[in-house]
Amino acid sequence: MAEKIFTRNFDRPGSHTLAVYRETGGYTALPKALQMEPTAITEEVKKSNLRGLGGAAFPTGVKWSFIPKGSTAPKYLVINADEGEPGTFKDRYLLERDPHALIEGMIIASRAIDSHLGFVYIRGEYVKPWQIFRDAVKEAYEAGLLGKNLQGSGFDFDIVVHRGAGAYICGEETGLLSSLEGKKGWPKIKPPFPAVKGAFGHPTIVNNVETIAAVPHIINRGAEWFAGLGTKTQGGTRLYSVSGHVVRPGVVEAPVSVTLRSLIYDHSGGMRDGRRLKAVVPGGSSAPILTADEIDVTMDADGLKEAGSMIGSAGVIVMDETVSIPEALMVVARFYAHESCGQCTPCRESTGWIYKITHRIVEGKGRKEDLDTILDVSKRGAGTTICAFYDGAVGPYVSYIEKFRGEFEALIPHDA
Repeated sequence: MAEKIFTRNFDRPGSHTLAVYRETGGYTALPKALQMEPTAITEEVKKSNLRGLGGAAFPTGVKWSFIPKGSTAPKYLVINADEGEPGTFKDRYLLERDPHALIEGMIIASRAIDSHLGFVYIRGEYVKPWQIFRDAVKEAYEAGLLGKNLQGSGFDFDIVVHRGAGAYICGEETGLLSSLEGKKGWPKIKPPFPAVKGAFGHPTIVNNVETIAAVPHIINRGAEWFAGLGTKTQGGTRLYSVSGHVVRPGVVEAPVSVTLRSLIYDHSGGMRDGRRLKAVVPGGSSAPILTADEIDVTMDADGLKEAGSMIGSAGVIVMDETVSIPEALMVVARFYAHESCGQCTPCRESTGWIYKITHRIVEGKGRKEDLDTILDVSKRGAGTTICAFYDGAVGPYVSYIEKFRGEFEALIPHDA
């Protein structure tokens, strides 16, 4: 049985409280980190092979090192707790069941980047996680774990909890920063990257909840231990949100070397009602779909990239033989058409067109040229927009049609 890091306290009564977190070794990494040089913390995280667990899988310690050296400007740590990717629900559990792991991780990360103010941007629909996390922050202040002169170290750190208003685009880091600043949640052109010019025009690191919740364990037990849990290029375990037609849907913690087949059949009890597996979305709705014979792949960033998909937020959506792939694409296309911020023409127009075309096909009113039109429009728009929203939408647009084209063609009248 693999070691549990993120979920070790999930079933413990009162796991969200400071008392229970401390009983299980919580806040023992903090005094160690406060004694370390900031660069030493960053180097330890680099050596651990911790990669971003929100979508892009960028090496975390490398990202921290992009903060300009010697800058006297205020620096900010921003936690992306927006979790809007369909099929993803693991950060919600961390906020509800182990909020102090995030708080301790934030303090350590902030020392590494010389930040004294952190923001946690929580998805607007996450009312219960927001309430629990807000109370945990209050507990930390009352215990002297946040505020001025932490544990006599001379280091000050405050946390602001900010609720979003329910926009998927605000999960994109620069869109999130725009929203945090009180503006429309529109992504910004990069460069400059947030580490150079981020929130309120100052150097900013944006990290996902799960990523930062791993940091106390790395400081406590060492980079080599964490790196050894994973693959050559990615350390640790991670949380996989498994939904769809499996016996036991839910959050699964496993090493990043786990295979997709093992996640479905060993960790989630296999297919429900004895039906056959048809397809899997391995990394949230943006990830290109995989067929039933493509599941012998490791669930780390590089393994899925080699398989022509992506790990993204590790939202595993399992589809059995009863699923209509054209209907599934229509639902995904409707979501992207609705959530496009409208700033970039290729995304604003194409997402709407593709939803209308897929809807037409599902209704039995498609035309022979529709599938090639979707593929052409998708591929032309990829890489031409400010943020990766449209590139993410292209993953399902193209893969659903290319891998299940016969299903789409069967819905198109022969005389169309």
